[in-house]
Amino acid sequence: QPVQQQPAISAVSNVKPENPTFTKTQAPPAPVAETKATGPVTIPGVIDFNVGGCKPEYPRASLRNEETGTVLLSVLIGADGSVADVKIDKSSGFRGLDNAVKSQLMSGSCKNKPGTVDGKPQQTWAKVQYVWKLE
Repeated sequence: QPVQQQPAISAVSNVKPENPTFTKTQAPPAPVAETKATGPVTIPGVIDFNVGGCKPEYPRASLRNEETGTVLLSVLIGADGSVADVKIDKSSGFRGLDNAVKSQLMSGSCKNKPGTVDGKPQQTWAKVQYVWKLE
């Protein structure tokens, strides 16, 4: 006598389970692990101090005192290439030199190459240094 197979799904219900499998506490770790595994490709923006409007003017007092040094900065470059924020990571040793670079970048006259995330212009932080030397 042949055995009659029962269909695998006998009934479909539209009733939602009372305890959903994904609760709010479980959701955040999954995307974090995902972004680290695949990760968006982020290319920081570029600041070229040789471009017109980017090179700061040597402060007169610093020239008189023959102050030189290298300023290390973190610069937040917007998707349009404008500077949104500047942080001094390491001082040149002279506040006048540090402030001259910072205010020149914040002045809006320096258009930079914006950073990209997965090929699209995005706001990104860039590390830059500016060397003050007497010529």
